[in-house]
Amino acid sequence: MLIGTVASVVLVFTTIMVHFEFLRLAQRLSERSRLRPRLRVVALLMGAFAAHTVEVYVYTLAYMAIDWIVPGAQFTGIFSGTFEDFLYFSAATYTSLGYGDIVPHGPVRLLAGTEALNGLILIAWTASVTYLMMERYWRRE
Repeated sequence: MLIGTVASVVLVFTTIMVHFEFLRLAQRLSERSRLRPRLRVVALLMGAFAAHTVEVYVYTLAYMAIDWIVPGAQFTGIFSGTFEDFLYFSAATYTSLGYGDIVPHGPVRLLAGTEALNGLILIAWTASVTYLMMERYWRRE
């Protein structure tokens, strides 16, 4: 339980910082660019998508490390332990799809729940920033 809790705290902090920096950079670049306002929103969304992708990969690497290091941390179901399996599980969990074809056991169960909540919050954050940017630019047109 301690490993899952510590890993959850570290990963939430890491992904929040990654998301903050990606959004800040994407917004700064879009504001400085000479692109039309609509394309600036697209640029922001591309940056946000990149951030979400990095965050899914961060969780993927954490699942792999915990699975390799901690006894009792395992996955069952349609799972062969490949990088693609961990990535698929992380993406399905981050987006809260949770198909159920791969089931975590041991300390990774807490981490999977944390990833789903973390993904929900970061996706909502992206939606909020996008809305604010669209509102600002579309008022001008």
